[in-house]
Amino acid sequence: MSREPGTRPARDWTLVARGVTAALVLAACAPAAPTGSVVPSAEAASAPPPAASPESTAGGAEVNPSGDIPDNQAFVPYFPPGATFTVSVPEGWSRLVQDGGVAFTDKLNSVHVAAAPQPRAPTRESVAAQELPALRASVPGYQPGTLTTVTRAAGPAVLITYGALSDPNPVTGKSRLNDVQRYEFWHAGQGVTLTLAGPKGADNLDPWRKITDSLRWTP
Repeated sequence: MSREPGTRPARDWTLVARGVTAALVLAACAPAAPTGSVVPSAEAASAPPPAASPESTAGGAEVNPSGDIPDNQAFVPYFPPGATFTVSVPEGWSRLVQDGGVAFTDKLNSVHVAAAPQPRAPTRESVAAQELPALRASVPGYQPGTLTTVTRAAGPAVLITYGALSDPNPVTGKSRLNDVQRYEFWHAGQGVTLTLAGPKGADNLDPWRKITDSLRWTP
């Protein structure tokens, strides 16, 4: 059978129509990505998030957490009038006569120095029987700690550690919990008490050790 040039048999057009219909059906069934979104590749989806870089300060200056005494803190000797000892205290801290002794304070920290005649050296037993009940009754927010004997340059001392509430903030009226170390020294009838306090969790062990190791007995 002959046909005119440029024409196709009817069956050819039927096959083309079926192919177009199938393509349209497949396109309609495929899920579409949300407008404005980007579908990540498998590599990007499995890649870990970038590590956060540590905070830094201009010039690499040391940043001390709240309550930490700076590493470059200077200390100066304190000579109580008429006393038979000296002790180094932080330079530049405020000085206040307080509770039968002298307190040196700066922001959140304090060092209290007190001395009194004492016929016998304190022991763990005498401190447990006399000092601890008085502290429990008089210290706001008292939390028991440890009772030990330690050695410093001036000799042995009884060490009491405990928690206590600070004085209320003059602006907010709120108090914070302090860590407290109280050292009981004795020499030739003279008792000396060093009480060091700072915010709970502050890293002040080194400066506190400098202060308690600086105690010296004088003739």
